[in-house]
Amino acid sequence: MGQDMYVNMDEFLPLRDVVFKTLRQAILKGELKPGERLMEIHLANKLGVSRTPIREAIRMLELEGLVIMIPRRGAEVAQITEKNMKDVLEVRKSLDALSVQLACERITEEEKVALKAAKEAFEKATETKDVTVIAAADVKFHDIIIEAAGNAKLTQMINNLAEQMYRYRFEYLKDVSGHERIIKEHQEIYDSIMNADVEGALAASGKHIDNQETSIIRQLKLDIVR
Repeated sequence: MGQDMYVNMDEFLPLRDVVFKTLRQAILKGELKPGERLMEIHLANKLGVSRTPIREAIRMLELEGLVIMIPRRGAEVAQITEKNMKDVLEVRKSLDALSVQLACERITEEEKVALKAAKEAFEKATETKDVTVIAAADVKFHDIIIEAAGNAKLTQMINNLAEQMYRYRFEYLKDVSGHERIIKEHQEIYDSIMNADVEGALAASGKHIDNQETSIIRQLKLDIVR
């Protein structure tokens, strides 16, 4: 486990949630590696907390698909598999297609301004080289499109997939060489929605996910080599 993992006690959150956020980031950043066992006593000592919030946090991580429970072994960090990634992105591609289609029809002037700001914020975020910052900016851009779609059930379905999607997004955005392409794809999606061009938005959104899948597969192969 990396030495950078620590609990930020200054946050006004239940201890369980603070531990959850800490472990979640450690998994996403690769400090806790796929297949690594999560030993409650070790983590409690490492983070300076009791075993109870560790146990509760592990349960929350299991619900997100970041941790799995193995009989007679306990909790382990879930493997990042190509099959699971493809399953997640396949569903997300369909949901994103509906999102951009509805956004073309329903986006408000206020949401157009917010989407432009989010697009530009993502561009600035890539300059930081901080994957956590970049991922947050990417989520914001797509969240505004989902909000503009104006369909509560669609939002709920995407939110249910969000955490598993975030893990793959993190892998995707680690590839610094792809940031310029992502900026261009965001621009294409943005332009299509601004022009109420449903066909263009669907094409741009689909390409965005397809390129994401290709990039993640490449990253997974690189991680295996390392």
